[in-house]
Amino acid sequence: MNTLNYTNQPDFILMGLTDSKEIQLVLSVLFLLIYMVTVLGNLGMILIIRLDVQLHTPMYFFLTHLSFLDLSYSTVITPKTIENLLTSTKNISYRGCFTQMFFFVLLAGTECFLLSSMAYDRYVAICNPLHYSVVMSSKLCSALLTGSYVLGTVDSTVNMLCMGTLDFCNANVIHDFFCDTSPLIALSCSNTHDIELIIFVFAGSTLLLSLITISASYMSILSTILKINSTSGKKKAFSTCASHILAVTIYYGTMIFTHLKSNKSFSLGKDQVASVFYTIVIPMLNPLIYSLRNKEVKYAVIRVIKKRESSGQLR
Repeated sequence: MNTLNYTNQPDFILMGLTDSKEIQLVLSVLFLLIYMVTVLGNLGMILIIRLDVQLHTPMYFFLTHLSFLDLSYSTVITPKTIENLLTSTKNISYRGCFTQMFFFVLLAGTECFLLSSMAYDRYVAICNPLHYSVVMSSKLCSALLTGSYVLGTVDSTVNMLCMGTLDFCNANVIHDFFCDTSPLIALSCSNTHDIELIIFVFAGSTLLLSLITISASYMSILSTILKINSTSGKKKAFSTCASHILAVTIYYGTMIFTHLKSNKSFSLGKDQVASVFYTIVIPMLNPLIYSLRNKEVKYAVIRVIKKRESSGQLR
């Protein structure tokens, strides 16, 4: 494989989402507001979980890192997108483009495996509650988290090495708002068949492995819930994993739609709408989903506020 040569490569031009100046201004304001909510929501979630002792459990340990991934995920894409919407120059350096793509794939892959770990945590909590504290030990939680980051890094590194072999034959106009594999492969003048196959296998394996884990966990959970006699018991069991089911459905739905198809078939319109959704909107939605549908988080916020107020009064 050829090594990446940053010095002799021209800048890429990100065409963005629209040519209309008015729509660009509207989108820049909208994306800025979404990014602000994303930062505040995810940082707030991390802070609340850190400050409230009652939330120091495996589920919220994973949720802290999900918030960190969402915050990082959004930061890799959104600020550059807003900059390009507000300026006439829409350049991104060759190094900057591949750096953005590397971290995007790393964070996306890591989030897939983290969501799998969270599904397994819900499986143990509902199907084996008496042994929950033993099974979901701090050692296992750390191992699952580390494994998620390692697998995400492997996926991203393979993707980077494959993409680094492409030639662009002086073509530098990317028909998208960020550097992703699909528009870059569509731009390349190289024979991309083998590279597409490798990337498809690794991306597909990431999605398939995580989806199998999530599906197996929830099939067992559903089987356990159906055996509960009381309606209130069923409702309580379901409520403990409802937020995670919603987050998984939204995230994987857009990821599968965008990535599990030929990269040469990348098109404007539907693909870009899906990309906007899972790169900019979903990182904002996750903390809202887990906080608005979770009484423990709401009560934790109240406890933290009261604690701060009481400590201020004591001073």
